[in-house]
Amino acid sequence: MHMKEMVRRTGVHERLLRYYEQQGLLAPQRLPSGYRVYREPDVDTVRRIRCLLAAGLPTAVIAQVLPCLREDDDRLMPACPDLLGRLKQERERITRTIEELRASRTMLDSVITAAPL
Repeated sequence: MHMKEMVRRTGVHERLLRYYEQQGLLAPQRLPSGYRVYREPDVDTVRRIRCLLAAGLPTAVIAQVLPCLREDDDRLMPACPDLLGRLKQERERITRTIEELRASRTMLDSVITAAPL
């Protein structure tokens, strides 16, 4: 399928599809004319990418873990033994970020409540 059909099927803008390709997340075939040709499995790959982005993973990490994921009843599952450790590291990074954001919010709340009415 060509780019427009891929956009229609995935709901992902052309620019993002190109970005995923630049990041090594997606590898469509290229015609001699330069046009991209996507296969059916590419639709699933884009869905996985979107899921992992929504989970807070950066594209560099997604490039590492994407080959080691499989789907089981619409759930992503690790398929490589070392993937679980990498995912736990990312979860810890996200937890630290959440804690830092909570501390920032608390400080901001104290400044807001100190303001004269």
